[in-house]
Amino acid sequence: MSSSSREVPDPVSDSVPVSPGSGGFQPPPYPYDRLDDLHRVAASLPGGAVDLSIGTPCDPPPPAVVAALGGSGAERGYPPSLGTPAYRAAAAGWLDRRFGVSVAPDELAACVGTKEFVAGVPHWLRLRTPDRDTVLYPEISYPSYAMGATLAGCRAVSYGDLDAIDPADAARALCLWVNTPANPSGELADVAAAAAWGRARGVPVLSDECYIEFTWDGPGQTILSSGTEGVLAVHSLSKRSNLAGVRAGFYAGDAELVHYLSEVRKHAGFMVPGPVQEAAVVAFGDDAHVDEQRARYLRRLDLMAAALGGLGVSCPRPAGAFYLWAPAPGGDAWGLARELAARGGAVVSPGEFYGPAGAAFVRIAVVQPDDRLALVASRLGVPARDVPHAGLSAS
Repeated sequence: MSSSSREVPDPVSDSVPVSPGSGGFQPPPYPYDRLDDLHRVAASLPGGAVDLSIGTPCDPPPPAVVAALGGSGAERGYPPSLGTPAYRAAAAGWLDRRFGVSVAPDELAACVGTKEFVAGVPHWLRLRTPDRDTVLYPEISYPSYAMGATLAGCRAVSYGDLDAIDPADAARALCLWVNTPANPSGELADVAAAAAWGRARGVPVLSDECYIEFTWDGPGQTILSSGTEGVLAVHSLSKRSNLAGVRAGFYAGDAELVHYLSEVRKHAGFMVPGPVQEAAVVAFGDDAHVDEQRARYLRRLDLMAAALGGLGVSCPRPAGAFYLWAPAPGGDAWGLARELAARGGAVVSPGEFYGPAGAAFVRIAVVQPDDRLALVASRLGVPARDVPHAGLSAS
């Protein structure tokens, strides 16, 4: 990583696309829309394209969760924006059971998945602290951290290392994001160090931990282990329980900050639907399906790493998450993406989607069943005997 912070274009400057003649903000192209040509190339192969570009779960959630979703009767009334007592208790119970942290009822609130929270929180924090205007985020990361700053009219400033953040940027910071395990690289952040950095400077530290159940190097770590003062942990059922389509998540930590954000969100009408809350209670209470999913993703990571061998690309298993962060030969990420589409029928994401510092890599989401990944390997000339568990189906 680089040793300095870097500001992305100011959202009100001429460097950001604007509508012709209007002077207003024009949203940039959504990164994954740029993959349309790769999809067409991959789809032309016998057996079709294998989409590994987006981390959309393909495996089924537990039947009991689906039953709760369809049979709760909770669709008739408005659900509480904060989350029902059962929802919040189930989320807190999961944190305690799996990660050994205890949060009080006033330290946790519901959100509609977590992407909307990630994108919206800079705006709400700017209302709370109008004399600050900067969002600090990892230099290789999920695009929504920077986009959330842009949508709030704030400065988006990336960092490589905490110690290298410019003190002037820290003085203007509304918040600092960490992501562990990280999307796209799978790296594990030092969350205790991040919490200490924020407390020393009066900067809220927001830890996106949606892949925490898929930590491979040791147990999952939450920033809440260092206490709740000045920090929030952000969690979702999208990856943990294959429930990306129902949009269920929560944020937990500093009681004052949770209260402020939950009140703002109540006024704005953010509510996790009632049937979703009922289903989430069941999902948070069951760990067996998560352990099964962990085994699937470990198998798929090894399987796809073997497939990359057909292109001479070596990519070790990440420390966490279900992405391979593969170095492109010669640093040509788009070239590797085109070769994977043309030869393997796989659609992957060039690393520039996650920041300029990632431009020499591609991200490969191992979210397709084993037989589809084995198909990619066979197209790349990797014999079935060399593909781990190639004959298994991860249903």
